[in-house]
Amino acid sequence: MSFADQVFIENCKQILENGSWDTEFNVRPRWHDGTPAHTVKQFAIVNRYDLQKEFPILTIRKTFFKSAIDEILWIWQKKSNNVKDLKSHIWDSWADESGSIGKAYGYQLGVKSVYPEGEFDQVDRVIYDLKHNPNSRRILTNIYNFADLHEMHLYPCAYSMTFNVKDGKLNGILNQRSNDMLVANNWNVVQYSILIHMLAQISGLKVGELVHVISDAHIYDRHIPIVKKIIENPQYKAPILKINPEVKNFYDFKVEDFELIDYNCTPLEEKIEVAV
Repeated sequence: MSFADQVFIENCKQILENGSWDTEFNVRPRWHDGTPAHTVKQFAIVNRYDLQKEFPILTIRKTFFKSAIDEILWIWQKKSNNVKDLKSHIWDSWADESGSIGKAYGYQLGVKSVYPEGEFDQVDRVIYDLKHNPNSRRILTNIYNFADLHEMHLYPCAYSMTFNVKDGKLNGILNQRSNDMLVANNWNVVQYSILIHMLAQISGLKVGELVHVISDAHIYDRHIPIVKKIIENPQYKAPILKINPEVKNFYDFKVEDFELIDYNCTPLEEKIEVAV
């Protein structure tokens, strides 16, 4: 059975059975009809995925693999903050008339800084260090820039990646301040697992672990019936990830370079409303 399924089920059961509700507070998120979107949450969940063993995608519900990759390329490769550069419409609610989400996500990764070795943005600095100084303990990105928060239409949820090379394997820690378990949990796990695979391939490394640290792991009130149904769905073996081995430059990767072999999953029949 898929290890990602087991982790997700355990997390959700822990939240539903032992979580804390925010119903007594005047919360910021709203449903489309204006109703406050309350959550039940667990503080500080830490999950570890060994990418050598399997690709961590859910089988108890379908995760839209290609769309998840398109978004991670939008942020990390295109370094874009405009939804017009994205094929899906998941960011539309936070975009202005021009399509911009402000100085958020890809914008922050594209900001350049001067180092003794030259001028790099955050992504290129990571790539440089993985190739030239893989033993460094300083290989990380952080897009939670306090100086620009007032110009972001949504504060970053997944805000930092710390990379560490051990025994020729690339490991990564994804820090996330907030995680909507139904909408975004496995979506983010898939994205940053793919990112580690990409960076490992272009740096001549093997993949290691993805460690996912979530400060506020929550389930929205209107999502609870769907979550309860999903965690009872059949579990299948994890699929095999296949990546085009010819790609050696990070900026040459395309969505079409990634494929899942034997991805068996339960279709997601319910329409999931997203709180904004």
